[in-house]
Order: sequence, then structure tokens, then C-alpha cells
Amino acid sequence: MKDYPRLDKNNAAVLLVDHQTGLLSLVRDIQPDTFKNNVLALADLAKYFKLPTILTTSFEDGPNGPLVPELKETFPDAPYIARPGQINAWDNEDFVKAVKATGKKQLIVAGVVTEVCVAFPTLSALAEEFEVFVVTDASGTFNEMTRDAALDRMSKAGAQLMTWFGVACELHRDWRNDIEGLGTLFSNHIPDYRNLMNSYATLTSK
Repeated sequence: MKDYPRLDKNNAAVLLVDHQTGLLSLVRDIQPDTFKNNVLALADLAKYFKLPTILTTSFEDGPNGPLVPELKETFPDAPYIARPGQINAWDNEDFVKAVKATGKKQLIVAGVVTEVCVAFPTLSALAEEFEVFVVTDASGTFNEMTRDAALDRMSKAGAQLMTWFGVACELHRDWRNDIEGLGTLFSNHIPDYRNLMNSYATLTSK
């Protein structure tokens, strides 16, 4: 049996790669509203767990467009690398320096589009012996075929494929650490989860 490479909030950093307004319009493998909600959920959990977070964009003066404004608002003090042209973020020296400066060996990665902006830095980081966890539902691309090819390539190279909800639960480890905090985060991004929290609040108020 292989080892279980469990996420550790003390050893993880988040890389949000090319969530740009132009590129988001290309995402067709997931509904636009759902996709943006997932991206913001990942951002919120990164903030909740106080994970070092790095933002990067590719050629934002061109058709790719600027960074989604909500991400900059969530992380006003995070490293923000506007790459002048490198398609693979790992080819940008400032980006790699920012990643290594976190001192973390586990990288939680999401971006647009999956087979390029996520896959290329993921494969590059794996080659430098980082552990990489790709957040599949906060990454998007043209269609299911290109998504599946990209996820297969990354998985075979050693990346762990997860969802933002799975990432949050694995980082949290134990509900007793903070019921209301994590429950509120889930309720903000999963409407049906509010039912659970409302039921819990009713029971605990007696």
C-alpha cells in the first residue's frame, strides 16, 4: 500500500494561477457560476487556514485579461506575479522565488486553463520534489476531453487530485478544532450546508 500524502496546514501553500477575466470565459467543463464559487471557496479556505498564497497572471495586458478582482481583494498583501509572457508560471523566476520563499513543500494548485496553466507548473514543481495537490473543481478548461487528459497527465506524474471541499476537510482534520468557523465557510459556498449549520445551531442553543 502506498503512503497517504495528507495535506498539512503547516506545510502547505496555495498557488492561484491565471484566474483572469478573459481566460474564465473559456471555461466550459463546469458551469460559470459554480466554477467561480469554487475558486472563491478555495481562496476563502486559504485565508481561513492562513496558508501562504501566491497569485499570478499571464500576459494580462493582452486577451487573457486582469486577475479576478475578488482574489486580489481577498489577498491584498500576497505575492502577485504578473508574468510578462511565460506560459508556464514555473518559467518565471519571480514566481518560483515566491513559491520557495514560503518554505512549504506541499503546493495546492488551481488555475485556468487546466491543461496548461495548471499542468505545466504542476509538472515542473513535481520535478523539483514538491508535493502537488491539484484542486480540480477550482480549475477549468474548454471541455471535458481536455480536462480529463490534463488530470490524467498530472496524476500519472504524481499529483494528487482533490476538490476544494476535500482540501478544507483534510487541512482541518478534526471538527472540534473549530465547528462554527469551518461550518460558516462551507455554508457560504454550499447553500445546502446551511441546513446542517442551522440544525446544529438549533440543537446547541437548547
